[in-house]
Parts: sequence; structure tokens; C-alpha cells
Amino acid sequence: MAGELKLGLNTGYWAGGPPPGVEESIAEAERLGFDSIWTAEAYGSDCLTPLAWWGAKTERLKLGTAIVQMSARQPAATAMAAMTMDHLSGGRFILGLGVSGPQVVEGWYGKPFAKPLARTREYIGILRDIWARKGPLVAEGEHYRLPLPGGTGLAKPLKASIHPLREGIPIYLGAEGPKNIALCAELCDGWLAMLFSPSQQDVYAGYLKEGFERRPEDSARRVEDFQVNATVPLIVSEDLDAAADSLRPFYALYFGGMGAKGANFHANVAIRMGYEAEVDEIAELYLSGKKDEAAAKVPRRLIEEMSLIGPKDKIRDELDRWRESIVTTLLVSGDAATLRTAAELVLG
Repeated sequence: MAGELKLGLNTGYWAGGPPPGVEESIAEAERLGFDSIWTAEAYGSDCLTPLAWWGAKTERLKLGTAIVQMSARQPAATAMAAMTMDHLSGGRFILGLGVSGPQVVEGWYGKPFAKPLARTREYIGILRDIWARKGPLVAEGEHYRLPLPGGTGLAKPLKASIHPLREGIPIYLGAEGPKNIALCAELCDGWLAMLFSPSQQDVYAGYLKEGFERRPEDSARRVEDFQVNATVPLIVSEDLDAAADSLRPFYALYFGGMGAKGANFHANVAIRMGYEAEVDEIAELYLSGKKDEAAAKVPRRLIEEMSLIGPKDKIRDELDRWRESIVTTLLVSGDAATLRTAAELVLG
């Protein structure tokens, strides 16, 4: 029996400025019964400011970050922002976190990228300690030390000066690799999945199971409450080829242009799905400046595995695969008209 799916609006990255029509889309998402809206950041706009600005004009939608980049903020700064957003929104905030990639982490933030799993574990531990307020904060990890050793000698452990509205602010992790997905299941309340394919759901379920089994028996986070939010391109069109072509540059960028050849986490997703030869060719072309040729090499079969494109009847039939998967929420992007179509197809 197919399951119930929720819908979220992913506002995505900014280009030259705020996405055109975004406030209309957010208002329509709330009117249509969407569950959440999400903002993103890379090396332009941040994700917290627009979420607060746009979220202030909503009443019911959950407000999520997809993602707060860990290297951009010390754990205490992120914990403060999360508590503040949760208070201002009346308990609607979801903290989506991620490590980003080495180009952004080292090139933009000037931070080392090494040991992302260990950094993530420490970072989340500090967030939860701050929100719990059981005492002044002390962290003695490899990556985060509080109070700072040495320095002026004047540092002392501190405790948050405000009480969080919710001690258990939900944390979702943006993850793509097997170990990171397992870590997400162990430590977090939800997984922000990108480049997800229902055909691979048994594989993903195995990674999640590994993490769930590492949770302490006394964990307050119930496995049955774990959420999987998948970002899924949605294009309704009678011209299937044109719909696929419109997504080719997106997938070519992620499979070919994100990171160096052989060091691209996004490309590894498609490689694990059996598209190694295709990804190798896409990366070769993209990194040599032949972006259009790279896009042309993205297989339509791969695009259709990761997106919902084509006529309404085709999409309606394919949605059963998503309902039967581990996904709980589809995150879609688009104008108000696109959101109305999404609500018609997904929410019925």
C-alpha cells in the first residue's frame, strides 16, 4: 500500500538576488497545505536571514535550513540562531546541517575539510548540550574545544543565557555517502536527501538501519519519527524530452562540476547506481569547459530515476514509487502554478 507523502517548498540558491516570485510561492505553499519551506546557502546569500524574513509572513509552515553549512559558524553560533528562530516561529524551526564540500569549506571559509564525520558528531553534540542547559558548556573534542585552551587565560565555561523553546529542536543532516547517512540516522531527527532515487531505497534503508542500531537505548529520538526529505525536480510537460533536457545542465553541474574529478560526492551517488562510465565522461567534458556537451551526456534514464517529469498521468503513476519508498516529504521548487500542480498530484 502506497504511503502518504508531505510536500515542502525548497526555495533553493539565490542567483543575482532573491528568487523571483518567492514570496508568492511561499504564501501559496501555506495555502495549499505544504508542510514546510526550506532555504539554502553556498557562497552567496545565507540561509537563516531569508528564512526569518519570509517565515515571519507564515503561520503554519515549518521553517527549515537546507543547509546551514557547519564551517560557516561555530557550533555555539548555530545553537543560538536555532534557539532564536525557534522562539520567533513558535516552535516551527528545523535545523538542517551539512559539511558542504572541500571547495567551499577551504576556499570560501578557510577551514580544513578533513574528518567531516568526526566534526559532524562533535558539532551536533555541542548543539544538544547547549540546548539542554545542564551546566556550563565544556567541549574537549579534537575539532572543537570549549573553553579555548590557552588564549588570554580568561575564558570560562558558559551556559546559554536563554532557555530554548524546545530542548529537542529537530536536526536534519544533508548526507549522500553511506557513512554520513548512517551517522545521520544515529544522531539526527531527519535526513535531507539529494539526488535520491526510489530504485535505491533498499540500499539507503540499509545505511539508515546501521545508524539506528547505534542509537542509545534511552534515546529520546524515536526511530519511527525519523523523517526523510528528498529534493526532487518536478516538471509537468507533455514533451518528455524537453523536460529532461531542461534538467541536464543541473545534473551535469552536480555530477561533473562539483569538486574535482574523482573527488565529487554528488558524482559518487550516480556511480553507486551503476553510471560510472557516464559520470566519468560527463566530468571530463564539464571540467574541460564543454558544459553543453557534458549536459547532453546525462542519461535520460538517470534523470527519470531522480526526478518527476513528463505528463501528469506519468508523474501520478510514478509517485507510487516514492510513496512506497522511505521518503516522507518531497521538496519541490517552482512558482505558485507549479506548487498548485504539485499539490494536485501529491496531496490529491
